[in-house]
Amino acid sequence: MVSSINTDQQILTALAAGDRVATAQIYRVNHPIVNGWLIKKGGTSEDAADIFQEAMVVLYNKVQDENFRLTCSINTYLLSICKHLWLKKLQKLHKDPVSLFDNIEDTEMGNGSYNEDINVHKERELHYEQLNNALDQIGEPCRSLLKSYYHQDKSMQQIAKDFGYTNPENAKNQKYKCLTRLRKLFYNEQAK
Repeated sequence: MVSSINTDQQILTALAAGDRVATAQIYRVNHPIVNGWLIKKGGTSEDAADIFQEAMVVLYNKVQDENFRLTCSINTYLLSICKHLWLKKLQKLHKDPVSLFDNIEDTEMGNGSYNEDINVHKERELHYEQLNNALDQIGEPCRSLLKSYYHQDKSMQQIAKDFGYTNPENAKNQKYKCLTRLRKLFYNEQAK
C-alpha cells in the first residue's frame, strides 16, 4: 500500500524533492477532476492527460523555487493551470475561443468566468509577493520563527526549543509580536 502525505505543504515539499509518492498522490487526486472538467468542455481524455502533464511540469518547476508559496489548494492551483493551458490550446485552434468560455462556472470558486479566476489568481500572487517583501524586511529571528510555525507546521514546544525560549508561552508571545510587525510591514507594502 502506498503511503499518503497529509498536508499540501508536505506534498509540495516532497514534490520539490522528487518524491514519487507525492507525484502519484497529486495525480490520483487531481487527474480525475481535470479529466471530468475538460471532457465537459469538449476535450478528450487524451487532451486531459496532455494538459495535466503540462500542469504538473509547471507545478514541479514552481516548487523548485524556495520562494514559491501556494496561496490556494493544490487542487485549485492545478485546475487553474489546466484551464489556462486548455484556453491557450483552443486559441491556437479557433479564431474566437473566448465565446466558448463566457459561461464557464468553476464549482470550487463559485460562479465566475475563467478571466475572473485568472484575476483572482493574479491578485493572490501579488499579495504573496507583498508578503514575501514584508518577510524580507522583518529580519531575524522573526522571519525564521514565522516560517517555522506557518510553513513548517512546527509546534510552539518545538519552536521554543529551536529558538531557545524558556517555554512555549514565551515563543507564542514572540510569534504574536513578530506577526504584528509583519502585518504592519505588509500593509505598508500594499500602500506602495
